[in-house]
Amino acid sequence: MSPVVRPATGPLTATFLDLPAGSPGGSVELFLDLYTGEKPLIPARAFMLAPTGPRPRLPARLDLLSVSGKCLNGAGFSRYVAALRQALVAAIDPAQIGVLHLQHLTFGATPALLRALPAHPRIALVHGTDLLFAKAHRDQLQVLRETARAADAIVVPTSAMADHLLKLAPQADRRKIVHIPWGIPNHLLAGPPARPARTSASHLRLLYAGRLTAEKGAEHLITSLAPIPGIELSIAAPRAQFHALAPLLQRTRVRAQYLGWLRRPQLWKAFTEHDALVIPSTTLEAMGLVALEAQACGLPVLYQPVPGLSEVLAASGVATDFTHSAALTRDLDRLRTAPGLLPALRQAGYANAARYPLSATAQALTELGQALT
Repeated sequence: MSPVVRPATGPLTATFLDLPAGSPGGSVELFLDLYTGEKPLIPARAFMLAPTGPRPRLPARLDLLSVSGKCLNGAGFSRYVAALRQALVAAIDPAQIGVLHLQHLTFGATPALLRALPAHPRIALVHGTDLLFAKAHRDQLQVLRETARAADAIVVPTSAMADHLLKLAPQADRRKIVHIPWGIPNHLLAGPPARPARTSASHLRLLYAGRLTAEKGAEHLITSLAPIPGIELSIAAPRAQFHALAPLLQRTRVRAQYLGWLRRPQLWKAFTEHDALVIPSTTLEAMGLVALEAQACGLPVLYQPVPGLSEVLAASGVATDFTHSAALTRDLDRLRTAPGLLPALRQAGYANAARYPLSATAQALTELGQALT
């Protein structure tokens, strides 16, 4: 089914995330926060892929493209990009568009959008998956470098992302790189869910929330938690990924309560029912939006000090080493026993999250686009 073309009330942003609607991930949530809803922060023609299964409930102003063949390499990738371009050309009136927001430096949507609308200014947004996939796949590295050349501006949420980008694309024009932090919903900052009083200090209630792919470090977390008593672990993750983790949980005898893959308001409520969010990422994080949302809900964050997280969280969370059980034991004991530490971390987290309202992200991106048009 072809997307409905809406009349323009002014120049729109064209943007496309080539993931099926309903996919997990921070980049998806940011995309939906910025461009969709009844009153989007950035008025846009925003596209995702139509899922192959049941269609999830869609936010207003999100259009779906029915294109198959998603892949990363070789002739199949070229055919996939060509099919995406054709679908975009059929769906978009170029006269409605003022600027392109390229949601990644890699993957198929970016080259497809560039080819479908070759005359418009281009702002590229860098995410951690861009850098990871460019390292792992030669064709994606080529796309990253081509996008860096083609973009009029390259937006990074942290300086760590700029450093990693320049290692992969050393010929990129540093003058194009603009630092604009990602943001979390203003309504969450203004009215976080109520946090019930803690009834028992005998156990420390830990929450892992996010994908369980290798770079997220869940295996390190579980292995290091195995010998530590007095821990209750909850996991909110995609169901298939949690099931794939089951053998490790059984071998280590770590008991984990599976919460499901939670919708945003459910996750915010879960934040209020735990003592700390654990983020054991092994490589880098673009920014760690889930950590900021947790802090906005009064949940302290225990994190691996990888690039991105170190910059955004710093002393507002607790940096630890999830690869060494002794270090993790020491820091968990501090959280459990040090008088006043958890309340102090909650207050530091509130203050840190307040620095990153989504409206500021949208305003900065809008002003950047206006400067280019």
